Amino acid sequence: MENLLGLLRINVIRGMKLAIRDASARSSDPYVVVTMANQKLKTRVVKKNVNPEWNEELTLAIADPNLPIKLEVFDRDTFTPDDKMGDAEFDIKTFVEVAMMRLQSIPSGTIIRKIKPNRENCLAEESPITWENQKVIQHMFLRLRNVECGEIELQLQWIEIPDSRGL
Repeated sequence: MENLLGLLRINVIRGMKLAIRDASARSSDPYVVVTMANQKLKTRVVKKNVNPEWNEELTLAIADPNLPIKLEVFDRDTFTPDDKMGDAEFDIKTFVEVAMMRLQSIPSGTIIRKIKPNRENCLAEESPITWENQKVIQHMFLRLRNVECGEIELQLQWIEIPDSRGL
């Protein structure tokens, strides 16, 4: 990939108050699928838990920061197709812009930008982009759509690739 800007490491931290899809168990067996263009990654299944903790890192190669990243949550079923448990999208354009800044001289813990929740994004609360330990980090809580309840907590981290083209 010669047009690669860098890598986006997505730490899928946890789900909160996810929908119950296994009526008999009054629970769900959730997992998360992250998609961007033709890249598709997924977490492991957490059995019988509507507040799962994944703490799983998924890495996407970023060539076009204008493409949204889609997140879908499913309930693993053994004998029937997996049930949808909601979805969300988030934009990384601002995050990538901050990642392309030369921030090495800024103190660790500095908030560079804040993304506010609005009708166009799935943020449940304000999402700060910070410079921490020589890395650009964004922490976010996404409110799931097309479902009665649920949020997913993520942390994004930018990974520079030597000789990448930048913006």
